[in-house]
Amino acid sequence: MDSKLQMFENRLTKVYRHISKLARRQQITCYRVYDDDIPEFPFSIEIYEDHAYIAEYNRRHGMEDEAHEAWLDTCLELISKVLDIAPGNIWVKQRQRKENRQSQYEKLSTESHEMTVKEAGLTFRVNLSDYLDTGLFLDHRITRSMVRDEAKDKKVLNLFCYTGSFSVYAAAGGAAEVTSVDLSKTYLSWAEENMRLNGFDPAKHPFVHADVLQYLDTLKLNTFDLVIIDPPTFSNSKRMKDFLDIQRDHAELLNKVLLATKKGGVVYFSNNYRRFVLDQEKIEATSIKDITGQTLPFDFQQKMIRKCYRLTK
Repeated sequence: MDSKLQMFENRLTKVYRHISKLARRQQITCYRVYDDDIPEFPFSIEIYEDHAYIAEYNRRHGMEDEAHEAWLDTCLELISKVLDIAPGNIWVKQRQRKENRQSQYEKLSTESHEMTVKEAGLTFRVNLSDYLDTGLFLDHRITRSMVRDEAKDKKVLNLFCYTGSFSVYAAAGGAAEVTSVDLSKTYLSWAEENMRLNGFDPAKHPFVHADVLQYLDTLKLNTFDLVIIDPPTFSNSKRMKDFLDIQRDHAELLNKVLLATKKGGVVYFSNNYRRFVLDQEKIEATSIKDITGQTLPFDFQQKMIRKCYRLTK
């Protein structure tokens, strides 16, 4: 084995040993074990119970397709061995692969893999094969628990709701009503399914297909007790009227959210823009707390992959 591969194996073995022990202790079965720790091995590796999900970041590797293919297969064999997960249970996403090339591991084009996983006693459907993300953002495990702890009897709004994991947690915390809003019908129906999987009636919790930027202008003042907003960094979907740039637009966005929030209500705001700076002066909240550090779980401690704030009206 060449020295770089040996370095990768040593790193993965060490990190996996440490993180899997913490996960077992906390009864967590979906967690990240590696994220671009060594530049020559630009992977994100996550475990979903007895499966592994690997995303290869798009980097200039200077290899011809066949050499890259062989290198990837070698990496996957090593990952399979270290994690003790069968090759058939390993799913690979690559952002720059040509459609007509497949390694033995890459079954994305022919086989879809969906499964249900548990988190904190709740059930979620994940898809390890068809999208760039699995349907469950593992870095928000703690934030979701905070929402559940605060949701009792509250009217909750989940904007850019994606597959509705925050909505499920809110419902599990006894929310009076949870409204979930997203521009993607695919994700909304997935969110409804996640609600049903946990025994909640989607008919009692509205799912709204809308552009969040336009939807906010339709809301009545002082309606919600608790709001979750986790927008993309940039969005210029063809279905959106406006182009969203979270650094430029966040103050206006949050002020609209705060108008729809009751006095004393709480807004959880998160985004993935690494260089994000909150424009505190422009935001009309009575208090703003940066909770990034306390909401990063053990498997994301080394990486400041997102920012997270708790605003009170």
